[in-house]
Amino acid sequence: MAQYRYMTINVTNVSFTQRLDQVMVKLCYEHSRSRIKNWILNGQVKVNGKVTVVPKKKMLGGEQIEISVVMKNEQHWKAQDIRLNIVYEDDDLIVINKPRDIVVHSGAGNPDGTVLNALLYYYPPIADVPRAGIVHRLDKDTTCLMVVAKTVLAQNRLVELLQARKITREYEAITIGTMTTGGTVEQPIARHAIQRTHMTVHPLGKPAVTHYRIIEHFRAHTRLRLRLETGRTHQIRVHMAYINHPLVGDQRYSGRQRTRKSIMDIKVLRQFDRQALHATMLRLYHPITGIQMEWHAALPQDMVELVNALKADTEQLRFI
Repeated sequence: MAQYRYMTINVTNVSFTQRLDQVMVKLCYEHSRSRIKNWILNGQVKVNGKVTVVPKKKMLGGEQIEISVVMKNEQHWKAQDIRLNIVYEDDDLIVINKPRDIVVHSGAGNPDGTVLNALLYYYPPIADVPRAGIVHRLDKDTTCLMVVAKTVLAQNRLVELLQARKITREYEAITIGTMTTGGTVEQPIARHAIQRTHMTVHPLGKPAVTHYRIIEHFRAHTRLRLRLETGRTHQIRVHMAYINHPLVGDQRYSGRQRTRKSIMDIKVLRQFDRQALHATMLRLYHPITGIQMEWHAALPQDMVELVNALKADTEQLRFI
């Protein structure tokens, strides 16, 4: 059942540049930034007795904040004994190398068998953190490094780092077609008007910037290293398709792209049944200590086999 809560907070020792939502995140650290913002926008917050719906309202210090909210019991997801490939852990963070074929968040269509369910089993106190500490939205079939917060305070600060673009992820990908040079794709991305599970480049979309450079050329494919400035849904997949070099195995965005028939048996290509995309590096400032940290994850086996097959195809061409 929903429960009514009333809270009064006295604001002290804030700088003149701090906003209402920033102050509340620090003083109400058990609640997520998005929840606090919604309280303000919904008129559930008063400053010195007056309702304010402006999250960016500047605070001077000495104000009294009153919060009147109805707290709904959040859905409880079950803990499941699912193996996690943990590459780092401390009191505040867990860094995971996520495999393919596993969804990150529990939800409609994926009530269990997710990273969230695994986290609840591995570290039960994480149930008190919104979304079990998960701050990324990642595709089911993308293999990747991802960071999870073990406390609400760490989660709020990770969200701040994400919004300030101070969390860096670099990816490796195999694209269709031979690319001649690296570059940058700077095109806004929006949800597709008709196919609502798809994203697309659209002038009214949210800004999106993807940098890429060539690691290796193959006969009819290219191996890339990519870095994101923004984190839009399906950003790399959409941007690479936009420049006519969709990812190998990407059924959603590859369209009618076809490569020339390979000299070798193309069985490996035919059987590669996911987008050839792997987040190989994660760098961030620790949300509590402020120390810069960096982790790396080698290519998963299916992408190693794909790279080896494309190398063999390219080498065979040289002897003809």
